[in-house]
Amino acid sequence: MDVEFGGQTVQVPKGGYYDRFRSNPDLDVVARDPAAGNIDFFRRIPKQKVSSRVGPVWAPNFYYRSSSVQLLMTAPIDRLAAALPAPLEPLRPLPAQGLVALTFFSYSVCDNDPYDEVSIAVVVRRPGAKGSHLGQLLGDIRRRNFFAHVLALPVTTEIAWTRGVQGYQLPKWLTPITVDIANEVRASIAATDGSPDLVLRAPAPAFKDVPSQSRLGANTMIHQVDGQWSQTVVQSNTLSYSQKLFPKGVTLSRHGGPMSDLLNGLGVSAMLRLDVVRDAQLVLNMPTPLKGSDMRGR
Repeated sequence: MDVEFGGQTVQVPKGGYYDRFRSNPDLDVVARDPAAGNIDFFRRIPKQKVSSRVGPVWAPNFYYRSSSVQLLMTAPIDRLAAALPAPLEPLRPLPAQGLVALTFFSYSVCDNDPYDEVSIAVVVRRPGAKGSHLGQLLGDIRRRNFFAHVLALPVTTEIAWTRGVQGYQLPKWLTPITVDIANEVRASIAATDGSPDLVLRAPAPAFKDVPSQSRLGANTMIHQVDGQWSQTVVQSNTLSYSQKLFPKGVTLSRHGGPMSDLLNGLGVSAMLRLDVVRDAQLVLNMPTPLKGSDMRGR
């Protein structure tokens, strides 16, 4: 069915979460949805109606069931610096090398209805950070709180594209994406004409299941909104996951689409870590402005 969002008409599933709740769900109703699972994590995060680039919206946005596959890779620091807008600085935990994260997401139950997404992001220096780059990385790992600048963020649905572009000014476009975590991990994205772009394959990992709210984390996107440097925080409650350092048997096939071209241009090479999340809950907050002093070159 058609709905209006941000001055545009977009399609959403009739009877789906957005159709029924318009991003402000009754959590007691969500709790009765078997597909949503236990949602106690969200009850401690109240929604508010806030101003945004597209008018008043309910925030933050809730993702009740999600999975993801992330490949962390090295790339030459000069390539990464050239790809980042000033004054952002790539994190340099290794000599002459920075970090690029390729992440495939699948959101099976969320306020915007199901969709898939792929991110290519450069891990960056935390705004206002001092001290060594390696020290920041080790601290970020310990806190499970990373900072990155997203270079590409394609999605599979109109409302996800509209919200991301109009509400957050993120680099999104519509394209086919698949994420399958089963006997084998397989994720792929196509170019807009349907031809293959990236295909990631990995052996099925051994997952670790943990109690809800025992493995909390956050990723922070640093980006500009209407010319103002801002940060957008994504909180996570991981429930089932696997991590592999220097993973074996992983293949990333590049077929010449826009995401392949971006990775090639960044010069990504060694695979440092593979993270496969079978089940997680996410909270997407609205962008908040950064202080000018935090964004001065260091």
